[in-house]
Amino acid sequence: MGIRFHDDDPVSDEVQRVLTSLAGGTPLERKRVDLKEERGRRDKGGVLSPPVPQSESAARHLAGECACMANTPGGGALIVGVADDGALVGTGLDAEWLRYRIYELTDRRITPDIRVVDVNGVRLLTIIVVEALEPITFNNKLLWRVDTNCVSIDTATWVAGRAHRPMSDSSALPSTFTIADVRPVAIARAREYLKASGETRSIELARSTDADMLRRLNALTADGHLTRAGALLFVGRDEPALDYVRRKIVAGDSVKRVSLSGVAVLEELAEVERELEAANDVVSHMGDGFAIGQFRELPPTAVREAVVNGLAHRDWADPRPTVVEHIGGTLTVTSPGGFVGGVDATNIITHPSQTRNRALADLLAALRIAEREGVGVDRMVRDMVRLGRPSPIIHEIAGPHVRTTLVGGVVDAEWVRFLGDIEPGEYGNDLDVILILDRASRTGWIDIERLAPVLQRNIGETEQAMARMLTLRIGEQPLVRQIAGVPESASPAWTLTDAARRRLPARVDDALSIRARAALAMDWARARGRISNTELADLTGVQQPNTLRLLKSLVERGELRPSRPNARGRGLYYVPVDGKE
Repeated sequence: MGIRFHDDDPVSDEVQRVLTSLAGGTPLERKRVDLKEERGRRDKGGVLSPPVPQSESAARHLAGECACMANTPGGGALIVGVADDGALVGTGLDAEWLRYRIYELTDRRITPDIRVVDVNGVRLLTIIVVEALEPITFNNKLLWRVDTNCVSIDTATWVAGRAHRPMSDSSALPSTFTIADVRPVAIARAREYLKASGETRSIELARSTDADMLRRLNALTADGHLTRAGALLFVGRDEPALDYVRRKIVAGDSVKRVSLSGVAVLEELAEVERELEAANDVVSHMGDGFAIGQFRELPPTAVREAVVNGLAHRDWADPRPTVVEHIGGTLTVTSPGGFVGGVDATNIITHPSQTRNRALADLLAALRIAEREGVGVDRMVRDMVRLGRPSPIIHEIAGPHVRTTLVGGVVDAEWVRFLGDIEPGEYGNDLDVILILDRASRTGWIDIERLAPVLQRNIGETEQAMARMLTLRIGEQPLVRQIAGVPESASPAWTLTDAARRRLPARVDDALSIRARAALAMDWARARGRISNTELADLTGVQQPNTLRLLKSLVERGELRPSRPNARGRGLYYVPVDGKE
């Protein structure tokens, strides 16, 4: 029997006792479990309407109850489909729809564990809500449970109630499993991961006894029980934790499938990694000073981070697996559960590490499988972009799920050598530097406002990153220079120097080609609110008579208009037709 995070905690135990009492028709005193009839099913005469799979009024009511439970120390649960007098009236609400609707209604902060249960032939739903990491308001109210009621509190009361309690982390709780339940193959996989790190301490740990290794990994409690994190990795669960599919082309037949049940997660991970390595084709070889060796379609470090993050930060209350799809040169990892702790697609690179499963993340890091403190996403982005691949796409989709997509391809050798020649040398591996140069080389220009969302930093931090960039060189020349013609009242903008452009002819030719100049001019004009002939000539490296003709053609096409009706004179500039002078 494998582990499921909420199967052996006090709330789940109480849910089971209540369900048993409901089946027997006898009342049972409840502390953490509330019985709910689906809101909106009874008319004024008290007659129940037929069950439906979706009900907005019911979802809103239950979302408020879930917020109350989440604010309560230890969390709580609801059983839906039971009348106030204990009669079983049932519910037709679709569990998947309700889970995501509650998630949306609570500002994407609660992902409840919802399951369908049958009691005496009546369909009910159990909704288990774990304790929140921070207070959750609903309809501008902060509630938590006192005895059997939800009561209003203020933030100070909530904080005081949490002051002497550890942060809620289901993965840190003890499981019902002991070292006797540990799978020998999982132990062997753990030793392999530790030895592969090449670190002296990890290799020494790999040589210790099973019990000592598990204790030093904090996977075994003092009384000999595995933590839930330890049980997942070394015992497993009934359902597969990973589902790997390999296809050569989109919509093609699968050529490989890994979906293992009844084994430890470490065994699943090792098997999926073996298949990924075999399918991750070598696409180029470099031996010209900067790098000697083979490059694969997807950087192996980025692949591992994507898969391991899909295990470490997922919602383990959801029985569905983390799905790994490897189609052609694209890898997509989709894991149950949305973002947590304020993390989203716009700040995932720089936001302080947040996870539902701190103990699990720490255990994966101790096994040298994952990075600590959330730097794995940084590495994933860096290792993709530094080889000329698109930055990973990490976003939230309905479910909720988090989806990470890595798009592979051939190595941009020109770009790799360019980064290797940056002085001082260590900055060729700096993520901010790589992202700034990638943006500048692909779009032709950069400024602080455009860079901030790319770096996922605030304006002040972006200014500091740009200040460092201005100190870097390629050979004896700077990497970037300020664009001429920008008014003193406007913020500065930069482009690559001629020395840098000569090292990146393919990128520069694409960004500054004749066919791209009109789009480049409009991109600048819309972002900066104006464009002058001096700015465009300096931006493109084209003589001013030619850029003036381009600007006039954009006026004729109705995309720009001159700042003066006669379109003449010193200081003339152009604005987008929907802009203001």
